[in-house]
Amino acid sequence: MGPAMARFGNAPGRCFRLLVLLLVLGVRAAPLPLVLNTWAFRGAAETAWRTLQSGGSELDAVETGCGQCEIVQCDGSVGFGGSPDEHGETTLDAMIMDGNTMEVGSVADLRHVKNAIGVARKVMQHTKHTLLVGESASLFAVSMGFPYEDLTTQNSLSIYLKWLNQSCQPNYWKNVIPDPSKSCGPYKRAKELNNRKEWSISQRKMNIHNHDTIGMIVIGETGNVAAGTSTNGATHKIQGCVGDSPIAEAGAYADSTVGGAAATGDGDVMMRFLPSYQAVEYMRMGIDPTIACQKVISRIQKYAPEFFGAVICANTTGSYGAACNKIPGFRQFHFMVYTPLLSQPSEQVVDCI
Repeated sequence: MGPAMARFGNAPGRCFRLLVLLLVLGVRAAPLPLVLNTWAFRGAAETAWRTLQSGGSELDAVETGCGQCEIVQCDGSVGFGGSPDEHGETTLDAMIMDGNTMEVGSVADLRHVKNAIGVARKVMQHTKHTLLVGESASLFAVSMGFPYEDLTTQNSLSIYLKWLNQSCQPNYWKNVIPDPSKSCGPYKRAKELNNRKEWSISQRKMNIHNHDTIGMIVIGETGNVAAGTSTNGATHKIQGCVGDSPIAEAGAYADSTVGGAAATGDGDVMMRFLPSYQAVEYMRMGIDPTIACQKVISRIQKYAPEFFGAVICANTTGSYGAACNKIPGFRQFHFMVYTPLLSQPSEQVVDCI
């Protein structure tokens, strides 16, 4: 039992009553340490928590927690063998941030290496850079001792072949010929641009079910904050695409003087608003984490009302919250919480706004 638990006594009933009182009052607060992650990725929260309980650092917890999702291929949207791009290849994005030093390590378009969050940590530890990309990132990973492996599986190949048989629908092209809504290309730029916004139902469905980045925030007993992400990106993305996940301030952000935030969803839209950074800055102003998350979502809604996305937020007092944008097929957002008041991670749900 850690010091945080000792403050509330040994009786499980007392902890339970305190948790109920907090929920009744609408206050999502908890003693530290705290593990918070997007989606119902229970194993990730458990792994991060075990790392903390065994003496690991907040960064260790983020790395192992996100790494667990990479191993088990959470929802097919994290790790190898999922979300093939338009050429059928699975590539990975990940980042990790230290809220004490503000250091960041990240990789994007990583190929042939399964442990993307581990490689991101090595970028932080062994280089003066922040972000490495593509095949060069893979070569760096191999030099750091990571095995060079095939990320394609029968499942990802099946997804890719099915897409080809559906005339490559949906895809991410626009203002090109031949018509990308009917053809697989190859494409050339159209002479006349069509700047009309296109928010098709098929596009939204693809995002909702194939864009489930794991974002994680870990706050230690003394208030140290770390955050990270891992994903294989958007299914059928144009080769070379980099979303919000590996971008500090967009995919995740950590500041041990305030707290942390992480985002999930349509990275092409969300990264334009730096939602994780903005949420932390709202909390720096004293705004409750739930309200901070909602304000971030509302800000994006003004420009992209039908975007798919959610944000989790936590501050160094142990308060936490989440928010999401309500669209057809996505009206609630599930996320995981682990605190000393709980004997196991708790799946929580918020209604989208």
